[in-house]
Amino acid sequence: NILSTLGTGTFGRVRQVQYTNGSSKFVFALKMLKKTEIVKLNQVDHIKSEKYILGLIDHPFIVKMICSFQNKKYIYMLFEYLAGGELFSRLRKEGRFSQEIAQFYSAQILLALRYLHLNNVIYRDLKPENLLLDERGNVKLADFGFAKIMENDRTYTLCGTPEYLAPEIIKGKKIGYSKDIDWWAIGVLLYEMLVGSVN
Repeated sequence: NILSTLGTGTFGRVRQVQYTNGSSKFVFALKMLKKTEIVKLNQVDHIKSEKYILGLIDHPFIVKMICSFQNKKYIYMLFEYLAGGELFSRLRKEGRFSQEIAQFYSAQILLALRYLHLNNVIYRDLKPENLLLDERGNVKLADFGFAKIMENDRTYTLCGTPEYLAPEIIKGKKIGYSKDIDWWAIGVLLYEMLVGSVN
């Protein structure tokens, strides 16, 4: 059963879905990506990379992909459902966090990024909208659309969210950048958690 919309993006939307087996009910998040939009925006390789990386990784602070499948119109990715919503929503509501809460979230994010880096994955899009909370309040990294397996020690693609971009990414075409850009982004995020969004 397809239930409410959890979020929308460039290529489609994420819906809450429920699977019923006898008296048991299981809730998941279903990411539905429109194939026409993926092709039109030349994102086929990014989607393939996202699916591949999500199939490889397994970490308590990274959202878990259960499976993926497709039909003529959509590519589907089925994820665990995280009832706490986005960290972005909590931060917007509260304005900023106490030092203890910011440390708690930062520690979990650092562990997730360290795991990715040890597995040669660069994340490249750390921001509150890509951090989900489970029912116990733990944070999980989501949306691997810009993630990439690093075959060399440098990459050159300009991508990510402007407010969180490290200087090396902006100069990327000339000098390239490494996994270190994820540490820059967590510094910006930590500042935002402690001070609040500065416009």
